[in-house]
Amino acid sequence: MTTRPPETPRNGVVIVGSITADVTTFSQRLPRRGETILGEQFSLLLGGKGANQAVASALAGTASFMVGCVGNDLFRDLVQGGLRDHGVDLSALRVVDAPTGIAHIRVDASGENDIVMVPLANNELGIEQIDQAMSDLAPRASVLLTQLEIPRDKAIYAMRAGRSAGLTVILDPAPAADLPEDAWKYVDYVTPNETEASLITGLEVADPESAVAAGQWFLARGVGNAVITMAAGGAMLVTGDRVVHFPAHQVDAVDTTAAGDAFSGYLGASLAAGMSIDDAIARAMAAGALAVTRHGASPSLPSAQDVEEFLRENHQRTSS
Repeated sequence: MTTRPPETPRNGVVIVGSITADVTTFSQRLPRRGETILGEQFSLLLGGKGANQAVASALAGTASFMVGCVGNDLFRDLVQGGLRDHGVDLSALRVVDAPTGIAHIRVDASGENDIVMVPLANNELGIEQIDQAMSDLAPRASVLLTQLEIPRDKAIYAMRAGRSAGLTVILDPAPAADLPEDAWKYVDYVTPNETEASLITGLEVADPESAVAAGQWFLARGVGNAVITMAAGGAMLVTGDRVVHFPAHQVDAVDTTAAGDAFSGYLGASLAAGMSIDDAIARAMAAGALAVTRHGASPSLPSAQDVEEFLRENHQRTSS
């Protein structure tokens, strides 16, 4: 009798997105237009929404596959090493003849930040690269996660390819951008924060009620489910048959840079692991809350153990 080899488990996350070297400065306040101020700290580390979400997904305990481009320059070893050190699979990463992407991040004493992201090598992501990645990686994954720091047409192509491969497609629409009406139908979960939801929908998202309205805007255009995050306001899940509000965790924020990436990476990893959407959001919110208590982008992303301990402690506080 012939025995078939065991099927490869499809519990990984394919991340199609940006990779940057993050140049971050920390100061008491951000400078006014034309002003020079002195800062307190500086860091040069792996970043980019795609890379951050791949690291978060890997830290969550899920096989994470990075699809993106880096340059053949002095930053290549920095970003590749950062991804590899966290266990991210780089078989679909491509080195191109362009500078590695750069993000300039400024953080003030309250933890708020502003960011200028220069895509550079990220603009070289190609359709053939995405197709090859889907062919190689989809049999080992159940979730595709993408963002909008890569060319929009490539993000849309990745969403369509992921849907065709049977993957659950998550779009973190950051930075906020208008997409063609027919692109939304490829999205199973969209995860904007309140600012991105406001810019995309044209609705002012400032409270749970307006977040629901924004979520319904996405659903009306074919998105399966909307998860609107609102920082201290928590998160709002809007589906075709229910609305759920998830309260925020109370923490002391020092740097909000990668909070959204922690959320999206853990959301994708948790869904790939078979969790319900409610449990996945609860886990993702804990990851995001922990991320804001630490400086930096990728260094702030928490481990699965840290997240589980945080959830246990938070449950004990709310239950007592």
